[in-house]
Formats: sequence, structure tokens, C-alpha cells
Amino acid sequence: MNKNRFWRGLKKGLMYFIAIFAAMVTFFPLIVTFVSSLKTNEEILLGMFSWPKVWNFGNYPEAVRAANAFKAIGNSLFVAIATLVVTVIIAMPGAYAIARKNYSYLKAVYILFMAGVMVPVHCTLVSVTKISSALGTKNSYIFLILIYTAFNLSQAVFLFTGYISSLDKGLDEAAKIDGCSDLRILVQILLPICKPIIATEAILVFIYGYSELIFSLILITDSTKYTISRAMLNFTSNFTTDYGPQFAFVIMSMIPMLVIYLILHEKVEAGMLAGAVKG
Repeated sequence: MNKNRFWRGLKKGLMYFIAIFAAMVTFFPLIVTFVSSLKTNEEILLGMFSWPKVWNFGNYPEAVRAANAFKAIGNSLFVAIATLVVTVIIAMPGAYAIARKNYSYLKAVYILFMAGVMVPVHCTLVSVTKISSALGTKNSYIFLILIYTAFNLSQAVFLFTGYISSLDKGLDEAAKIDGCSDLRILVQILLPICKPIIATEAILVFIYGYSELIFSLILITDSTKYTISRAMLNFTSNFTTDYGPQFAFVIMSMIPMLVIYLILHEKVEAGMLAGAVKG
């Protein structure tokens, strides 16, 4: 009995140790970033992990001025949310058709989407730039949102198809007996059931659209339309970098992502665990 109690205690202590260590690894960069946002350039360069001698909250107004922070965060929120909405609107019907219909060509379509998951997005950089120049869509949020949607569509179709395929087809058959069309089945029956996987994909798409740099750097040149990743470069000049305001801008730009994750985290966890509890 005592031996079993010892091993249970040891196992529990080990789990607590791993959990605390994982929390420290997760939060340490955030703490360093926040502390650095309250330091001067000299203090940051002399010791990244030291405490500031004077808490310099002036870095935050400087970040707002130098990077037009509120405008950049608003631009990124618009692009990310629009990308998310368009991706879900396109991917859900596609995933429903692949998962529920028996057309012979749908397997080939699904394979094409899976191939899209394996293509590195930045290998399309030259072609996307040429298309944008030919269409005259530089500084166009619509074109940027469509590009982001195209990059996230394959993953969304993959996740949604797998989730819908795991659902009982009896739901569809019962709805069809009641006279429901495919659109009503998708919107009124499957969509509410698919909320966990939609929330999971929403987080992934939002993070990509909110923080992507390369395509926004190439396609957006108007300073009033900069997203946060592009605005972050405003703190760097030819010879110097304002690290304090830059860290302050990082903290400010993280707040919307944290808020959205706190709102959706239960659905995200349910979506991640869905494969383990179904089947």
C-alpha cells in the first residue's frame, strides 16, 4: 500500500513539474517582451533579462506614433477576420460535398486540396507578384484577402471534411425526409455541430492573416494600409532600432489574439479532441 502511494505521489509530482516547466517555457518570452517594453534601448542592449531601472511607459505612446499602431492593428484585424469568414464560407460547402456526395470526380478534387497543403506558400511569391502587377491590385485588401484565403483553403477543407465524415449520415437522411435541401442541411444541421472544428480552423486562419509579413510587405505599399507585421519595420532605420517601442508594439498587437483565443478556447479544445472521442 505504501509503495503504491509512493509511486502515485511520484507520478503526480512529476506531472506537476512538467506542467510548471511547460508554463515557464510558454510565459518566459512574454514576460521578457513585456519587461523590455518598459526599458530604454541602452538597458535592453546591456541586459535583455535585467529589470529596468525606471519603468519607461513612454514606449507605448511612441509605438502608437511611430507605427500608427491602432491603425495597423485595425487593418490586421480587418484582413484576418475577412480572410477567416471567406475561408469558412468557401470551405464548408466544399467539405460537405466531398464528405457526403458520391460523385466520381470528388476524390480527385480532394487530392488536389491535399496537394495544396503540401505546397510552401512562399514558392508562389513571384507568380502572385506578377498577377498583382498585371491586375493592378497593389494596395488592395481584396486581393490580399483572396491570396490569404487561397493559402488557407486546403487546410480548412482537409479539417472540415474529416470532421463531417465522422458524423452520422443518418442526420442528413432524416433531414432529407423532412424536405431539407443540401443548403439547409449544411447551414441548420451540420454547421452547429461543426462549431468546434470551425473554431479550431478560425484560430489558425486568424493567426495567419493577422501576422503574415511577406505578402503584405510586397502587396501593400500605402503606409495607411500597413498591417502590424509591416508596421513593425517602422522601428528599424538604416543604423538604429528602437527596441523599447518595438517591444511595446508587440505587446499591443498581441492583445486581440489573446482576447479571441480566450473567447474560442473551449471550442478549440473540443475540436482538437474530437478525433479522440469519435469513431
